Amino acid sequence: MIKFLQDVRTLQLRVLELEAEHRELDHLIQQLQLDGSRDELQIRRLKKRKLQLKDQIATLQAQLSPDVPA
Repeated sequence: MIKFLQDVRTLQLRVLELEAEHRELDHLIQQLQLDGSRDELQIRRLKKRKLQLKDQIATLQAQLSPDVPA
């Protein structure tokens, strides 16, 4: 049981880390766009990384809330 709780806590912490990185990327992308940055390649790469983070977060959250029939 303790191992299970440690695993859950580890997943929760990882989700928090990924969410923080996602927010930072969102802010950076907005700043680049507001500043009139024309480095479209960099912006596209940042957006792609942001989507990857979103997918990782969703995967981990699915592991944290298993399907339980109602």
